[in-house]
Amino acid sequence: MGRQQQWRSIVVVLALLMIGAGAVPITYLDSAVAKGAVCLDGSPPAYHFDKGSGSGVNNWIVHMEGGGWCNDIASCSERKNTMKGSSKFMNKDFGFSGILGSKQSSNPDFYNWNRIKVRYCDGSSFTGDVEAVNPSNKLFFRGARVWRAVIDDLMAKGMNKAQNAILSGCSAGALAAILHCDQFRAILPSSANVKCVSDAGYFIHGKDISGGSYIESYYSKVVALHGSAKGLPESCTSTTKPELCFFPQYVAPSMRTPLFVVNAAFDSWQIKNVLAPTAVDKSKEWKNCKLDLKKCTAAQLQTVQGFRDQMLNALAPVQSMASGGLFLDSCHAHCQGGSAASWSGSQGPSVDDTKIAKAVGDWFNDRSPFKKMDCPTYPCNPTCPAVSSED
Repeated sequence: MGRQQQWRSIVVVLALLMIGAGAVPITYLDSAVAKGAVCLDGSPPAYHFDKGSGSGVNNWIVHMEGGGWCNDIASCSERKNTMKGSSKFMNKDFGFSGILGSKQSSNPDFYNWNRIKVRYCDGSSFTGDVEAVNPSNKLFFRGARVWRAVIDDLMAKGMNKAQNAILSGCSAGALAAILHCDQFRAILPSSANVKCVSDAGYFIHGKDISGGSYIESYYSKVVALHGSAKGLPESCTSTTKPELCFFPQYVAPSMRTPLFVVNAAFDSWQIKNVLAPTAVDKSKEWKNCKLDLKKCTAAQLQTVQGFRDQMLNALAPVQSMASGGLFLDSCHAHCQGGSAASWSGSQGPSVDDTKIAKAVGDWFNDRSPFKKMDCPTYPCNPTCPAVSSED
């Protein structure tokens, strides 16, 4: 780990401790190596586990870390020398906050559950499974094996007695939560109440500023490189091209497990990488706009509004889910449930005067359904925070 990365990890942990987020030590799953369940560089997978107590002792939340993807040998080779591709570079402690927070005041529904943060080191949203390892690059594409090894280990540590359980995540980890949702439900006891929560993981099969779909070609390369087809939901791949089953809008219609989607209509990552990717914006006309929507021209803002329309169309399957939930705010943000401030605090977004924590908690516990969309234009919601991201 470089000195800059070390200092960044220290600063993050100290900041989280200052706001009451508990620093949870890392667990290396060395036993998974024999099963071939390893990070890109062949190192063992890892997670952080804060045990439940009291009424939450048999309740579990498994949260998948985000961090983008790698879609070719060069990007994966670069990634394997970071904490997103190797457990050797991961910080030894992780501050739990937001949906993983241990304070009842800021996380009233899940604070005393067994809470797990699964570290992300495969670059495929935990879907890859390629047996062969090229000796020239020594890259392991084993994300699906990593996911299953972690789940099996947690089952052995008590999750096999779960009464309530949530599979969640942020960004690429939230996509993983959607893709593995039904499998997670199938592994847990049939008597358990199991649901899934995606925070900024509803990546859409969208049109970019050229009228094409750069994100489709990008995801196609991820799926091909990592051998992800067999790690994607069969309910989708049986009727749809595997690369399209990396998009939640094609997976959601056949999902059997309740799903709650938390997303920004003007998702900052998707505005940058789905709507106006650098590879398409060769003249860099969108360089400033996509980083700060206040710097967009009137014409660009109209295109951004069109992206929201694309998002709404893609969310139609979630809207039609009887047991589904939706918190779609009109913020320019990405990953909004990772800190107490954005999850339930005054700095977090509200939709219909409701914070994310209450919306998700009410939905999970069947107190009241929540499937609501924010005001339609940017910037119309005064509760929107500054752009945030785990990627």
